[in-house]
Amino acid sequence: MTPFVPAAGTPAPKPTADPRAPRLIAVWTPDWPVVALTVEAQRPDMPDPALTPVAVVGGRGVVAASAPARAVGIARGMRLRVARSLCPGLVVLPPQPDREARAYETVMDSLSDFLADPLVARPGLALSAAHGPARWAGGEEPLAAALVEAVAAGPGVECQVGIADSLLGAILAARRGVIIPPGDTPDFLAPWPLESLLHALATEQGRRRAGPLLEDFGRFGLRRLGDLATLPRRDVAARFGLEGERLHRLASGDWEALPRADRPAADVATQTQLDPPIERADTAAWAARSLAEQLSERLICLGVSAAGLRVEARCENGAELGRSWMLDTVLSPTELTDRVRWQLEGWLAGRSGRPPAAPLTHLRLVALGLTPAGTAQTGLWSTSGEQAERRAHRAAGRVESLLGVGGIRVPVPRPGRDPRSRVALIDWGETLAETLDEAPWDGALPAPSPALVPPEPLPAVLLDAHGRDVGVDRQGQLTAVPAAVAVDRSGEGVMPSRLSQWSGGDESESRPMRRRVILWGGPWPVDEHWWRPGGASRRAYLQVITDAGPPLLLARAGRWWVDGVYS
Repeated sequence: MTPFVPAAGTPAPKPTADPRAPRLIAVWTPDWPVVALTVEAQRPDMPDPALTPVAVVGGRGVVAASAPARAVGIARGMRLRVARSLCPGLVVLPPQPDREARAYETVMDSLSDFLADPLVARPGLALSAAHGPARWAGGEEPLAAALVEAVAAGPGVECQVGIADSLLGAILAARRGVIIPPGDTPDFLAPWPLESLLHALATEQGRRRAGPLLEDFGRFGLRRLGDLATLPRRDVAARFGLEGERLHRLASGDWEALPRADRPAADVATQTQLDPPIERADTAAWAARSLAEQLSERLICLGVSAAGLRVEARCENGAELGRSWMLDTVLSPTELTDRVRWQLEGWLAGRSGRPPAAPLTHLRLVALGLTPAGTAQTGLWSTSGEQAERRAHRAAGRVESLLGVGGIRVPVPRPGRDPRSRVALIDWGETLAETLDEAPWDGALPAPSPALVPPEPLPAVLLDAHGRDVGVDRQGQLTAVPAAVAVDRSGEGVMPSRLSQWSGGDESESRPMRRRVILWGGPWPVDEHWWRPGGASRRAYLQVITDAGPPLLLARAGRWWVDGVYS
């Protein structure tokens, strides 16, 4: 391992580390979402990521890429079409969190030979205290070398080790494969970009909550971790709350104690006997869900949150298994269940290729690092909405995994003049490239927008008091006062809930539905796209309220059409 050396010309840093601060060690496995899909023996047909450009692509673009793929410019967050344009021979794989967590147990099993209780921050990143293991190995550098060799000899993958005085310092040191001397962590962190804070957040929910804060920091001119660390923490906490204070603490290189399993309280641990003993992961998932829900309920009743989760199991022959997971936010029972299920799958699928010696007979969950829930909750009234959003995202992710990338499209608002041009369909997980301009658009329809826009405009007739057609002249004015509107009865099949009131029992099925116009607004002429080869698009919009049925938005383009229905 290479110790950290300050840049030339900078004065030697003064040791300012907290004497209570433990040395933390981080073991990072690069490109783990890619490597995990090839590390299991049941997929011998998978390409070797060390030799082949491989990318794991999810709903938000590239999640991870192998070294050959990164060599041609493929980066995290890149859209699939851009990645394929850079590398036509790119092997695209879907994200599989279950397999990533299950395969990572092989790495954790190798680390357990040197670390007493390594903590899973997330699949691909493990954490542990470094003081005790370093004394046993003869120093921090021999310990780091032994860990790299153990992972290479066990699951056969590459890893990098970093040691520092703080959580973020150890994680970023692992990404460079260096050891930070005591007291030098703040100097090491200072030049890193502000987005590096996301590496220290273990859950997707935590990273999603930190994103807007990082954008706010950028608006204030904060670009690097050192810029944020120089601000008074009290002012950051007053302006950005507890989440901002935590990011400031990470950027400053302050130490954070890792969750430990010392003396777990009985009222924050749940357990169950598995009768009959469990040998299959799908069967264990049911027990995991029940225990996770019980643990979540107990934490809520006690008003506390957990910084870690320990999963313990006992085999039929008396052997005991245990693994700790890091949590950086309050998780829902479903998210807790996912972590327990991933761990059980890792054990039952085989530790370093060997399944447990006997079926599982006992399962226990322990909450670690308890703190008052008020320091971690995001808000009393936003919880249900956030949970619904997470469930919707998980459901959409599962459906997209079945249909493929681009199989789900969602409507998003964008600038425009009419209801059809103000909505765009984009792939789920993408963002609209256009900037939502707050300036008014000339000729745009006034608010509110129609509640329903039919897939295709419906034919209609607008008549004056003498039964003649009402048109729009060159000046954009109506040629007569509207008195009645008639809509083709085929509209009932397209919008039954909105146009049902237009039906009249005394009217013939062959006649269009005619209603008296009470009020009308407009017209709003639109003349645009004059540069297109097919010529300009000219139309006019008119809002009408009739004596029965919902208000309508009519469009004049050669004839009258129903282009929207108001609620």
